[in-house]
Amino acid sequence: MTELQSIKTRFGIIGNYPVLNRALEKAVQVAPTDISVLVMGESGVGKEYIPKIIHGESRRKHQPYIVVNCGAIPEGTIDSELFGHEKGAFTGATATRKGYFEVADGGTIFLDEVGELPLQTQVRLLRVLESGEFMKVGSSQVQKTNVRIVAATNVNMMSAINDNRFREDLYYRLNTVQIDMPALRERKGDIHLLFRKFAIDFAEKYRMPELILSGDAIQYLESFPFPGNIRQLKNLVEQMTVVEKERTINAVKLSEYIPLQNQLPAVINKNGEASNSSSEFSNEREIMYKILFDMRNDINDLKSLTSELIKNKDNSDFSNQEKSLISRIYTPESGQNTQNSLLYFEGGNKQNYANSTAESDDKDHFEDVEDVEDVETKPESLSLQNNEKELIEKALEKHNGRRNKAAAELGISQRTLYRKIKQYNLEE
Repeated sequence: MTELQSIKTRFGIIGNYPVLNRALEKAVQVAPTDISVLVMGESGVGKEYIPKIIHGESRRKHQPYIVVNCGAIPEGTIDSELFGHEKGAFTGATATRKGYFEVADGGTIFLDEVGELPLQTQVRLLRVLESGEFMKVGSSQVQKTNVRIVAATNVNMMSAINDNRFREDLYYRLNTVQIDMPALRERKGDIHLLFRKFAIDFAEKYRMPELILSGDAIQYLESFPFPGNIRQLKNLVEQMTVVEKERTINAVKLSEYIPLQNQLPAVINKNGEASNSSSEFSNEREIMYKILFDMRNDINDLKSLTSELIKNKDNSDFSNQEKSLISRIYTPESGQNTQNSLLYFEGGNKQNYANSTAESDDKDHFEDVEDVEDVETKPESLSLQNNEKELIEKALEKHNGRRNKAAAELGISQRTLYRKIKQYNLEE
């Protein structure tokens, strides 16, 4: 048995993909040294196996090995977790506490999701990497530690550096040696092997017969992109082991769990790499433009419909409320030439039609009609006041002066109605 096969057997790693083999070989090669290692790869590809191999093959293997999930520790307490704190350093610090760097002295610390570290903590970590020194929170005493650091992340580190979310000097200090773990979709030949391994494990765990894939199911499985990688495949096998009564799985049954047509399209960045980060969706602006254009078309349709109603209906048939609505739609803005106004009601049968402004890309034209007179544009507020006063008078008249019912008819509060009555001198 070769050394690489021995490593795979020892740590339970399945697969023969060349990039995977190269990642394992690099881990074995750097293990005897103390240089820092950065493991890169998507979520769920098995990045956690690399620091285990490095620690297990190093001279530190009998010393502590601590795993720290940097993304799971709150920002306010992560410094205390990593470096410890003195009694009274902050509220709740009732005793002196050792941090991971003090506890793991002589061993290895695996910083998972290191890209999620706060900037202040990144400064402290950089000092540990450069000099092996750190200070507890609330202390001025410098302490020494001899710790091997292996970090891992699924974050695009160069983008994080450009966005000032990660220090460039820390990145290059961590990335003395970079090990890339391949995505499962790049290891198509290993997918069936992994499925069989998980099927055997879960059959034994739940004391059920082992799942077996048909030929078409194997092809279907290898064509699936697995955005969740090995973790997604493992969860799939566990679910099917418990739920399915039939132990032979075909492609049709498999498609019920992982339908190909429902997969979201992968976003390709400028480097030609697949990315699922929401910040890299380049077509968001195009989507917003489409929504705005659709809204503009809807408004234009509404204008066209209103103009047709005006042409086919005599002005005298319009109620005051309809006139007020049309006036608000078509009254020109302040400072606009009245010749460019679309429509303005002054009461009676007077109408004024003209073309829309030249700036609009979609021009709605209104034909000239008989009995059209040029009128001076009156302030819109006067028209609204007249209509409002008339509506209040009609409502009071309809309900014989009972203000509570008139207010309900108008859809306003009684207090507002009393104020309007006083404003328009409608007191009986």
